[in-house]
Amino acid sequence: MSLKKRMLGTLTIVGAAAVGGWFSLDKETRGLLATVPTNRDVLFWTQPQRDAAFRALDRIPLLAKSHVVPASGTVSPLPPGAPLKLKSDVDAYMAGQRSAALLVVHDGKLRLERYGLGFDGTGRWTSFSVAKSFTSTLVGAAVKDGFIKSLDDKVSIYIPELKGSAYDEVSVRQLLTMTSGVKWNEDYADPNSDVAKFNNHQPEKGMEALVSYMRKLPREAPAGTRWLYSTGETNLVGTLVQQATQKPLATYLAEKVWGPAGMEQQATWIVSKTGKEIGGCCVQASPRDYARLGLFILNGAKVNGQSIVPDGWWAEASTKRTEIGLPGRGYGYQWWTYDDGSYTARGIFGQGIFIDPQRKLVIVSNASWAGGARDPEATAARESFYREVQKAIDAEGALPAR
Repeated sequence: MSLKKRMLGTLTIVGAAAVGGWFSLDKETRGLLATVPTNRDVLFWTQPQRDAAFRALDRIPLLAKSHVVPASGTVSPLPPGAPLKLKSDVDAYMAGQRSAALLVVHDGKLRLERYGLGFDGTGRWTSFSVAKSFTSTLVGAAVKDGFIKSLDDKVSIYIPELKGSAYDEVSVRQLLTMTSGVKWNEDYADPNSDVAKFNNHQPEKGMEALVSYMRKLPREAPAGTRWLYSTGETNLVGTLVQQATQKPLATYLAEKVWGPAGMEQQATWIVSKTGKEIGGCCVQASPRDYARLGLFILNGAKVNGQSIVPDGWWAEASTKRTEIGLPGRGYGYQWWTYDDGSYTARGIFGQGIFIDPQRKLVIVSNASWAGGARDPEATAARESFYREVQKAIDAEGALPAR
């Protein structure tokens, strides 16, 4: 056989294998490969790249590596309820949000479930900063389990590499409320901001990547005197939990939340260059499991009648611990709070879990906002939607019993 024929035969076999491999992939992975980002910097991806990657961020290790959070052995039901009657056009709202999933759960029943962008409930969508509230809940669990003695302990007790840095005198509570006073730039549009640079930082030898970056930041205000939103600080919270418990965040999340809450599908948690889960970002989960998480927290995060967090935790975590410069709003322990008692986990590009204990209400949002990480129009529209759902629930309560 001639060399030319042998090469042609080899190429035919490779091509056939590639085609077979392509069609063996799930649709989300194929979509990502068709428009795979050329860099790891999500803040500066194109809209098509975001649309594809947000549903498959954990599919390609070269893009992002992750740890698995296994599904629960016993799935918690999400029974359907009567369709929620809203005055606004839900389809138009979802189009404006570029929504991939919108779920409303009231009194334990699924009252609204819609999908968009070619996504459905069988897939996973990345949470971005919604993960901050997951990490906060694990802090509560670590306090209850005795791994963290007090929220007033200094952070450097649990992360010794921070001794001598601006974080040396910062308490765990100040880290949770983002009132450390340490300088940080969270400008998503600035490629030179801390939030854009920290993930590409080359860590010092033998040191966790994030700690290596954060320990070099200067102090800007006295600890406890100023609120400043900092993803880096939640990442430190995640490192603190890992070092206090001596467990990966994915493992601890599985033990304390994912298993007990009856999650139907596995989740994943993106890890840093040094193989540690990023506390401030990027748990991938199904929309219904985000709803189950909201219900788990709404019901006090209880397992067999016992809460996984200390008594009084939710009264502190989900209410205003610090002012953020907006009337009627505040920040708790990695939760955005409202003065009416509701609170929410929020992620860039339209991720969210809204919880209203008074109305026994959970609203899950997965999206890919066209206006970027901080889209004022999309933000305002989502807040209006929350209010509309609350009013619809209230109106039902005013109806005469049948």
